[in-house]
Amino acid sequence: MNSSIKNITLSNNLASVNEANFVTTALDFFQYQYQHNQVYQQYCQALHIHPSTINNIKNIPFLPIAFFKTQTIATTGFEPAIIFESSGTTQTINSKHLVKDIGLYEASFNAAFRLFYGEPANWCIIALLPSYLERNNSSLVMMADKLIEQSGHRQSGFYLNEPEKLHQTLQQLENQQQKTLLIGVTFALLDFAEQYPIPLSYTTIMETGGMKGRREEITRQEVHGILRHGFTVNKIHSEYGMTELLSQAYSAGDGIFKCPPWMKVLVREEDDPLSCLVADKNNIVSGALNVIDLANIYSCSFIATDDAAKLHPDESFEILGRLDNADIRGCSLLSL
Repeated sequence: MNSSIKNITLSNNLASVNEANFVTTALDFFQYQYQHNQVYQQYCQALHIHPSTINNIKNIPFLPIAFFKTQTIATTGFEPAIIFESSGTTQTINSKHLVKDIGLYEASFNAAFRLFYGEPANWCIIALLPSYLERNNSSLVMMADKLIEQSGHRQSGFYLNEPEKLHQTLQQLENQQQKTLLIGVTFALLDFAEQYPIPLSYTTIMETGGMKGRREEITRQEVHGILRHGFTVNKIHSEYGMTELLSQAYSAGDGIFKCPPWMKVLVREEDDPLSCLVADKNNIVSGALNVIDLANIYSCSFIATDDAAKLHPDESFEILGRLDNADIRGCSLLSL
């Protein structure tokens, strides 16, 4: 195992990845996963790609995300500590992500949260994730649970079918001028905003996507408009994550996402899985989204998603919706 891989995985120190060493580390991960991930190796071989020819992250093959539904995606052999499973719908096959080291996942979401939002202990964290709470293998629920625990605020917690109690709690927190994060699945936030509108000055609203068949799919712009009106706020934050990734990107408003240093997005032509479109200072590019997630060392760090996206020159991105003929994923949300 190359030293850069060993240092990150064994110490769980994802924060050591930076702009200067990201490319080298990603190339090391590609070589390692090609050697030790049978499905990924077979996929590369089917594309007639040999690791000796890869010297740029733009040339790395990205594994179609659908493989997580039909194959066991694992780098090295191991007994998983947990298997995260996508929510999906009754008409779809759920993705499964075998996780060797829960500590690596915790290191990823903890470091990302601190990077974008600071210490959890400074927040009251409220999770409105009704559909996810009904399952015991949701990565989103695990993340929210650990952040709530670290918050330590007596009113932090999950709310399941308790809109009136949630409304009262938010009123109390506002009166206390307590900095609060309300993180929720989109349909639940919409329901709550329409039934219990409340002006919020000290609360950050973060939607995680997902209509779950409860509502008609609408654009992110429309969703944010409804939530801004219901909560009398200027911006709605968003989280971009999925079962197949152990890292998350965050948006502080307007659907513009930024990645932590150990995560990077690229875009490809929809009809060419090996293409890579480059954004420069005068050019925003659109295409299908590829994600490099170095927290995925024991699954696959190079994922070709089913999302369409815009990539900005500063490497921030927007989600435009789902690709044609792609399955509707539980965390999907259409945008502009």
